Amino acid sequence: MPVVTLYFDRILKMLEGKVGREELINKLPHLALDLEEIQEDHIKVEYNPNRPDFSTDYGLARALKGIFDLELGAPKYDIQDGNVKVMVEDSVKSIRPYIVGLIAKDLRLDEESIRQLISMQEDLHHGLGRDRRVISIGLHNLDVIKPPFIYKAVEPSFSFIPLNENRCMSLRDILINTEVGLKYGKIIKDFEKYPLLVDSNNNVLSFPPIINGELTRVDINTKNLFLDITALELKAALRALSIIASVLIDMGAKVERIEVDYRDKKILTPDMKSLLMKIDFRLINKLLGLKLDKDEIFRCLRRCRLNVVKKGNAFYAEVPPYRVDIIHPVDIVEEVVIGLDLERIKPTLPEGANVGKRDERSSLLDDFRMALISQNFVEVMNFSLLSKKLLYEMVNREFSDGIKVEDPKSSEHEYLRDTLIPCLLQVLSNNTHAEYPQRIFEIGKVFLRNSNEEPVREEYRIVVAIAYSEANYSEAKSSLSSLLYNTFGLDFETKPSFHPTFSYGRCASIRVDNEDIGVIGEIDPLVLENFGLKVPVSLYEFSYDKLEKKFKARR
Repeated sequence: MPVVTLYFDRILKMLEGKVGREELINKLPHLALDLEEIQEDHIKVEYNPNRPDFSTDYGLARALKGIFDLELGAPKYDIQDGNVKVMVEDSVKSIRPYIVGLIAKDLRLDEESIRQLISMQEDLHHGLGRDRRVISIGLHNLDVIKPPFIYKAVEPSFSFIPLNENRCMSLRDILINTEVGLKYGKIIKDFEKYPLLVDSNNNVLSFPPIINGELTRVDINTKNLFLDITALELKAALRALSIIASVLIDMGAKVERIEVDYRDKKILTPDMKSLLMKIDFRLINKLLGLKLDKDEIFRCLRRCRLNVVKKGNAFYAEVPPYRVDIIHPVDIVEEVVIGLDLERIKPTLPEGANVGKRDERSSLLDDFRMALISQNFVEVMNFSLLSKKLLYEMVNREFSDGIKVEDPKSSEHEYLRDTLIPCLLQVLSNNTHAEYPQRIFEIGKVFLRNSNEEPVREEYRIVVAIAYSEANYSEAKSSLSSLLYNTFGLDFETKPSFHPTFSYGRCASIRVDNEDIGVIGEIDPLVLENFGLKVPVSLYEFSYDKLEKKFKARR
């Protein structure tokens, strides 16, 4: 999850000196922010990737001003038409077809504001940009280049001085011999030509999505900025541009539109038009279990920096362009909750005389949970949405017909998991600094393709991992035997099998009543290397759903 560093002297000044340090700290969780670290001069907060407008302290200050009643309603963004053009040649159509941008003038930059801009740039690359594959952003000193700019494709032999280098390098050389080239070169390396953004004197601004030119480096002396976003998807580029434009205006810059000439059409960017979403008062009160009147709901929305407008007999929430997370009426309900202040919502008993009881499946899963805890395992919980890289590439699985979320907000949360194994390996990877042995487990859902009537089927699975210098197959099987046979009296057998995540010859299927229910073995060394693990890992995973009927019959 992305993290933003807030320095108290900066953020409290942005809040006009009307908010104290402790008051700020106590209010941040109300915006669904997790407090990662609190120091004397700063605080680190983790934000959800669906709120890319929180990628800078400027964006957070904008939201906090509403919550603290310093500014209500949507901010007004005055953007003028400029005289800068970008000419797009047909040669980039099959490579990286779109480019948008803006001009920001009269900037007053310091080291921290530059750090905030770069941090936002990288968070947008990672989230909306899918690690620069969908969008990539370039920041340039406008005063050292001459418009109009040309976006075109050139031969790999074309050379220029890339950022942080002191010599000319060819585009091919950059992909092979620089850190960013090795990391992101796979995005374009298979094309015969590479995209390039140059000015009217053929000076290089950027080699997207890899690196900028050294000529246009941005520093504290930069007064005027040209920003470009190249993309595979125009919609994603315009969303990111709206977020950046709002930050630059909050920084005090005068933002101007640019004209992008696509030969067959011309567009002006950024487009800061708001979105209107109808306010469903009945839905809001139904979901919240409250009886808020219209005025209360309107105030809540304004505190979340949304405007309210009336058209005919209906009321609409006016959503500013940087709020790319608001896409459904339920999102408006969430804004009302945040604006109302969670502390004002009091728990109440449900209406009716019915008495609830614990779900039987939850009780059985708890029995397995307690059995593993008694074996000195520690439970972990992970997200159900994973990246394609984690779910397939890092565990040596060939990509199959995975269940992908439509229009995901982050490359880290694109696919519904169909196995829990990558999640546990990721936990181990994130805790290599902790003491060994590490013994962890997870009980959670996976999502599998099903019939046309019900295209996605949910299934509970249990996965257990042991990591230390002597972890092996025998120890994993001993744990499995203790769990299934000794604790619950379930007979099982293991049969040698192959699984791409496990070492050849050190893997077996788990069978109960002649039915495969899971896999057990030692993780392949190449997979361990992918996760940066230096010790062996033995692991088993099985389907609780397949086991449930057999288990109930023996209770």
